[in-house]
Amino acid sequence: MHHYKRLLYGITLFLALGASCKKEADEVQKPVTPGTNTSNTFTNPLLPSGPDPWVYQQNDTYYYTHTLGNRIGLIKTKTISQLGKEAFTTVFAPGVSEPYSQNLWAPEIHFLQGKWYIYFAADNGNDVNHRMYVLENAAADPTTGTWTMKGKLTPTTDRWAIDGSVFEHGGQLYFIWSGWVGNNDPGIQQIYIAKMSNPWTLEGDRVMITRPTFNWEMNGLVNEGPEVIKNAAGKVFMVYSASGCWTDSYSLGRLTLRDNGNPMNPDDWIKSPAPVFATKAESNAFGPGHNGFFKSPDGTEDWIIYHANSFSNQGCGNTRSPRIQKFTWNADGTPNFGEPVKINTPLPRPSGEVK
Repeated sequence: MHHYKRLLYGITLFLALGASCKKEADEVQKPVTPGTNTSNTFTNPLLPSGPDPWVYQQNDTYYYTHTLGNRIGLIKTKTISQLGKEAFTTVFAPGVSEPYSQNLWAPEIHFLQGKWYIYFAADNGNDVNHRMYVLENAAADPTTGTWTMKGKLTPTTDRWAIDGSVFEHGGQLYFIWSGWVGNNDPGIQQIYIAKMSNPWTLEGDRVMITRPTFNWEMNGLVNEGPEVIKNAAGKVFMVYSASGCWTDSYSLGRLTLRDNGNPMNPDDWIKSPAPVFATKAESNAFGPGHNGFFKSPDGTEDWIIYHANSFSNQGCGNTRSPRIQKFTWNADGTPNFGEPVKINTPLPRPSGEVK
């Protein structure tokens, strides 16, 4: 039996992407339009829609993507705060008969070992078949060249999988993602890790490193969207999304890898007992989550990108919009994301952005 909540996510996203359904939704609630920017400021949201936003930075160039559902697109820009002025370049559209032909979710682009890779989740129209896939491109500019399918990322235990990401630690590549325990959904999403022998191959089996345990993670029994960030001293943190995306409880949690810890050892990951970023109604930020990180162009500032709804109970559809804000670091070396900033409020652009 399908996981009814994740199935609801798929149905909601599918309907949201449909033009006629979107028209009906717009008649009820108009999407928030990004405010007017000045030469020195920007406003959130960056776009009126953009679930599962991701940014990869290479020197002074940023590559942005988010869930489009039926394809993968990239925006290449030097001014991430000005996404509303840019357009997507479609870099991959699957054939209709492929096992990854539908429900393409949460793509991430990474530059690894001299080539570009895009990791994404997809299925053939049946949610229980959702798996992680990887594309490769040897071009210097990933919006050009040829993207080739390298295949499915499969640990020894091959199960439902979404929200894949990759990080390097101690010279070893690791893949992290959200998945189910069994072949059919047991009603809980956990975060798994596996070693990688190369950017398109998992080595051995998966290891579960976190599952919902605190009350703020229990509204939907979900841990997903894992992303790794390191502080200046090299300490490793994993920031993930907890509770169901269909709820306003959706928020960010944090794991901290012990000093000299082994990423493959669940006991070496310490979970923060409280969310590190959560809904703030006064800011029109409901269910903030599925984040990424980047630096300002001049390298002096740290920024988080995330999606959120602008009104309560909007769920998992295309009402989720991408937002960015600067964050700082606590005295103990942990990231401090503060609270979601209010939409349509002018904010200073990332330091070093070309005006």
